[in-house]
Amino acid sequence: MQKLILAIESSCDETAAAVYGSDAGVLSNELFSQIDLHAKYGGVVPEIASRSHIEKINPIVQQALDKAGVALEDIETFAVTQRPGLPGSLLIGVSFAKALAGALNKNIIGVNHLEGHVFSACIENDIPFPFICLTASGGHTALYYVTGFGDYQVIGQTTDDAAGEAFDKVAKLIGLPYPGGPVIEKLAAQVDFEDFFNYPRLKNHTTLDFSFSGLKTAVLYDLVKKDLYNLKDKKFLAHGDVHLQQQVASSLLVCIGDIFERTIERAFKQHPEAKALAFVGGVACNSYLKNRFKDTMAKRKKEFYFPSPRYCTDNAAMIAFVANYKAQKNEYSDLSLDIY
Repeated sequence: MQKLILAIESSCDETAAAVYGSDAGVLSNELFSQIDLHAKYGGVVPEIASRSHIEKINPIVQQALDKAGVALEDIETFAVTQRPGLPGSLLIGVSFAKALAGALNKNIIGVNHLEGHVFSACIENDIPFPFICLTASGGHTALYYVTGFGDYQVIGQTTDDAAGEAFDKVAKLIGLPYPGGPVIEKLAAQVDFEDFFNYPRLKNHTTLDFSFSGLKTAVLYDLVKKDLYNLKDKKFLAHGDVHLQQQVASSLLVCIGDIFERTIERAFKQHPEAKALAFVGGVACNSYLKNRFKDTMAKRKKEFYFPSPRYCTDNAAMIAFVANYKAQKNEYSDLSLDIY
């Protein structure tokens, strides 16, 4: 008999809910994006995010139920992201899920948001274990060695900014809208992904950690040196110069691609038994990076996987997927579940 899970994701600025069947898989995956609410600020404002979650969580959950064609009473387990994320945003999702589980006397499972991303590519793909997973988003960048469902370890992570954060911050420096990743790729494509400025690459040749703060600073001071940015007024002085924006965007993207590729190469040298690479998180929507990684894995005769765009950015389907295998192992939480 099929068991139904309703999952809620509210760790940052996306209000999401999904229904997952133990036999049928993803039955619905609904989301309200807050991008328009935060765009004028150039990044996520926690207070605005939490207020939006309060407004949208009930209708999004109902939307997920309706899309799946099931009633709330049909749900056996409620799953919810409990960490990591913005405290106010997490609290709304966890409180809502606990209220439903408590009122209906149903199971509840707390899920790590990052674990959701790690296994998001598994929703649509039968990825062979062990594999290496690169997660890259606005808030997180890390490498994982994955040996089974729920079995993984961090083998490398950012020591400062995440890759997606570097895209957003550099985009803001040169007068581009938020979020920065999509527009930077679009501009870079217009100049054939050429490296104009040769920004500094990570000099770490031993560990699998990342660092993007220095890259962001290098871009800033290169602009200052070229009299294109006023540090005192924090103002880009070349608004309207699309060609310059294209050059900066392209150089940044190629640089980040180099950093990722070199680190992935080291990861496979340290873990030659790994059979595949999975690329997940919001940055995994980037076609340029995916094409580079595909070529890299082909040279190594390894497989390469990534989720569909709807499972790259924050979503509840990945939370439900993790909750499903946790439920099979009887790894349930209780109503003392809290955010972390």
